[in-house]
Order: sequence, then C-alpha cells, then structure tokens
Amino acid sequence: MNSSDIINKVRRLEIRTRSLVTDSISGAYHSSFKGRGMDFEEVREYCVGDDVRSIDWNVSAKMGKPFIKVFREERELTLMLVIDLSASGIFGSVQQSKREYAAEIAGVLAYSATLNNDKVGLILYTHQVEHYIAPKKGRSHILRLIRDLLFYQPQGRETNHRAALDYLNRVQKRKSVVFLISDFLQTNSDTFSKLSLTNQRHDLISIALTDPRESEVPDVGLITLEDAETGELIEVNTADSSVRKRYHNQAKQRRYLFHKQMLQNGLDYVQVGTDEPYLPTLRQLMARRASRH
Repeated sequence: MNSSDIINKVRRLEIRTRSLVTDSISGAYHSSFKGRGMDFEEVREYCVGDDVRSIDWNVSAKMGKPFIKVFREERELTLMLVIDLSASGIFGSVQQSKREYAAEIAGVLAYSATLNNDKVGLILYTHQVEHYIAPKKGRSHILRLIRDLLFYQPQGRETNHRAALDYLNRVQKRKSVVFLISDFLQTNSDTFSKLSLTNQRHDLISIALTDPRESEVPDVGLITLEDAETGELIEVNTADSSVRKRYHNQAKQRRYLFHKQMLQNGLDYVQVGTDEPYLPTLRQLMARRASRH
C-alpha cells in the first residue's frame, strides 16, 4: 500500500469516526467521564459545616487549630487507548477484521475525548509493548493515532496483557481513563490480577472483541484450523454435528469464564462482535457509568 492509499484510508476512518461521535457519543462520553477526577488546590481553616473527613490532621496539629484540604474538580482528563495487536486480531469472517474494528472503536473514543478537550495516548502491544504515543491533544495527533492503529506492523504474534499494563502503570503516573481493546482469547489468573491492579490506579474499561466464527463453525467438511499466535495446526471435520456442537460449547464456556472472572474482580467491560454495531454498546456502557456516578 502506497502513501496515497494510506492517507486516503486514514481520512475515510477520520470522517466516519468524527461523524459517529458528533451524532451519538460525545454527550455520553462527557457525562460518563468528564470531571470525575479531583485535584488538590489548597489548605484553609476549618469552618462550621465543612466535612470533617477533609481535615488535614498534620497541618492542624502544627497550627493548633483545624484546617481542611480543598479540592477542585479536574477539568481535563487523559484517555489512554491500549490495543492488542497480537496475530489473532487479523482474523475476520465478516466485513472487518478484529483489528480494523478495534481501530474504528478507538477512533470514536479518541474523537470523543478531543471534543471534551482531553488528551489521548496510545499503547500497542503483543507479547511486548510494540509502540507508545504519549498523550496529547489536536487533530494532527488524532490522525497519527488512527494511522498507527491501522497500519503499524507489530514484531510479535502472541499476547501478554501484563506487559502492556505494567508499561501503562509506569509511564502514566496520573489517574487516566483507560480503554483496553482485545479479543482476550489468551487469559489466565495473572491477567485478571493485573487488570484489577491497574483498575485501582486508573479508570479501566475493557472491550472484548469477538468474531462469529469463533463460536460457530459452518458445515464445510474437513478443514485445517491454525492458531494465529502459535502457528499450531489442527484438522477439524465440520461435517460432524458433534464436532460443531463441541466447538460451540467450548467457546461458550470460555466466554462464561471470562465474564465470571471480570465480575469477581470488579472489572468493567463490554463485549462487541465484529458482526454487530458497537455504538449501542458504547452508549449503554457510558449511560451505566454516568448513572453510577
């Protein structure tokens, strides 16, 4: 793909994501995330009616009378997009692959943040952190994010969520809104432990992407399936109804266990299929969070 094709594809995605944000997401984003942080502003003398939980006991002891900490609502947030680029994301049985779908969702979130004057940063990862863009504002910055989301070529093929989250926690010292987008096909107990730890430091929301062929396989006879991340090959006779049923049940069990672990660890997430519109799901997520606040 030459530079002209790349520019055209970036612009097409920019136009699409901007129109989607303008029409349906911007207000939901604002009510869900804007002004949720609090910045320390000053210490002043306690007045009758002040919340006693705000008393600064160290200052009060030094001054001999009660003083309280005063906070102001944080008007600017940072949105971090953490995107899984492992090889399983290349798969797509419908119009878009999981990676292309992730890029479009991330673009919508990035423009939502921009309209609220928030900074946006990006982490792309496989079994290691592949690419990092520090949080900034502006249209040119968002265009760079979209370009890298669409065209960055990762070196790795496998998935290591821990590496990405450890890196995020090192480089992003202040509390941020974090969207982690992955198919979560590779998870273990360490994954959920690290997600939970990150959620204590940041406002973490996971978006789990699925493709319809990951839960239902059609009757097309004998086929060879390849694990995109490990290269392992396996022959499957899809003409056998018991094989198709077992394939479906295993996928259903995997989704159930993922859902159970996310709930047990108090983690916020939504599931989006590449064969369905994602905007209703994002709106429901933001409405749920706004009502909770």
